[in-house]
Amino acid sequence: MSPSAVATASASLRSRIEWIDTDAAGIYHNSTVIRLVEAAEAALTRERGLDGYFPVAPRVRFEADFEAPLFFGQEVTTTVSVTELGTSSMTFGFEVWGEEFEQSARVRAAHGRYVTVHLDRRGPGRPTSAPWPAEWVERLTRG
Repeated sequence: MSPSAVATASASLRSRIEWIDTDAAGIYHNSTVIRLVEAAEAALTRERGLDGYFPVAPRVRFEADFEAPLFFGQEVTTTVSVTELGTSSMTFGFEVWGEEFEQSARVRAAHGRYVTVHLDRRGPGRPTSAPWPAEWVERLTRG
């Protein structure tokens, strides 16, 4: 598989903003977005059978644009999609949507992108980047 393979993998996860996710006014902390995105990413890796993904795929870049508040008790839908699959890195795009809540319409609360890198942790010393396993590439690029 060549670098920058076209990936078709995406997943959406429905959840709820809990009290621990908010400040005293019941408005979500910006850091909650990372938790929501990683939960959706975990769903994607489970659906695609990428066992052992998280210990070897740290984030090396994460950027987010925050557009609207989310509130305690509000349902949210988080979607992650692989937008680029390189030899040893992978770029994801994400959106976090607040569902209808207290007579307010559904709204996009945040969107952005992040990059993970595959690490070879088998040898002694510091891990180094390594190509994604061929089986994972196949599972991420099939329709």
